[in-house]
Amino acid sequence: MSHSVTVIGLGPMGQAMAGAYLDRGYEVTVWNRTPSRAAALVERGARLAATPEEALRANDLVVLSLIDYDAMYTALQGAEAAVAGRVLVNLSSDVPEKARAAARWVTDLGGTHLTGGVLSPPPTIGSPDMSTFYSGPREAYDTHREALEVITGQTDYRGEDPGTAALMYQLNMVVFWPAMLAYWQAVALAGAHGISAAELAPYVAGNHEGMRQFIDFYAPRIDAGNHEGDVDRISMGMASMEHVVHTNADAGVDTAFPQAVLDAFRRGADAGHGADSFSKLVDLLRKPA
Repeated sequence: MSHSVTVIGLGPMGQAMAGAYLDRGYEVTVWNRTPSRAAALVERGARLAATPEEALRANDLVVLSLIDYDAMYTALQGAEAAVAGRVLVNLSSDVPEKARAAARWVTDLGGTHLTGGVLSPPPTIGSPDMSTFYSGPREAYDTHREALEVITGQTDYRGEDPGTAALMYQLNMVVFWPAMLAYWQAVALAGAHGISAAELAPYVAGNHEGMRQFIDFYAPRIDAGNHEGDVDRISMGMASMEHVVHTNADAGVDTAFPQAVLDAFRRGADAGHGADSFSKLVDLLRKPA
């Protein structure tokens, strides 16, 4: 298999990916709308293509690391003829339907599209411990799996539907961003009482590590439709979140985020589920309020 690759898009993620390939001895061609971002990579041996078309024609395997899928169309405008025969691995973040539309666009141009969802930040690119979802044509995934593992560690192939990898990525973001915002909320509240972020950090980390037992406990119950209030109740969660909101308010800290969580509990209670497990909120969240 050829050890050469093109990387289009040199933000922090794209630069890390191109660097990882260089570290593994790959011949790397890069292109970015702002050429100066390629300077350090060129010094390390990468070749800077003058145009997107030149970048596409340089290699059969092309990795896209852009802000979203619309940026792909912008970047490759005028270079569509060079897509034919290439495998475009789109590691940009976007919604499942846009991934499916992009796959159709690439296929119509004679190329192959693989969707990727990278679950790690730029500093961990190239680490075997990171994990990435992929979906799209199985043959293309199998052919280039070794090259993909160079930059995205453990690869989790999720089937032929190009939208699935994007969905799995978004499912993880649904958890990640609110969890981090909850941490920022705790830091703000702690700071109001003279407790530093560093002092709080190990307690928050321990809290997150302990979440695994809750997820493992509730997942089979949710799948079975069991929301019995034998372990917890929505009314208990509502009371707890009321205390959280008041604690933040008393400290003069913004309450918008905890209030939103409290509102979700109240929605469950108002629907008559106060005595049920707070996992019952899953059913309420399946449709808009």
